[in-house]
Amino acid sequence: MPKFVIEREIPGAGKLSEAELKAVSHKSCDVLRELGPQVQWLHSYVTADKIYCVYIAPDEEQVREHARLGGFPANSVARVMTVIDPTTAE
Repeated sequence: MPKFVIEREIPGAGKLSEAELKAVSHKSCDVLRELGPQVQWLHSYVTADKIYCVYIAPDEEQVREHARLGGFPANSVARVMTVIDPTTAE
């Protein structure tokens, strides 16, 4: 199943409280249950003004549908072609 990185532009994202992040996470999980098991949220990175999310989904359209249903921005969606790390150099 393909993996995607979603860039969400959310001004002040890094200043969201624990309760606000919990609410966003809850909403995302509710939408994921609606979409079914093929779309999975792996994790997200919160920066000052953006949230980068990693999802597994059959296609980009499903990732964008999750964003639409949840009311989340999906400013860019990129399919991950491969993953490298320090062991790639060995």
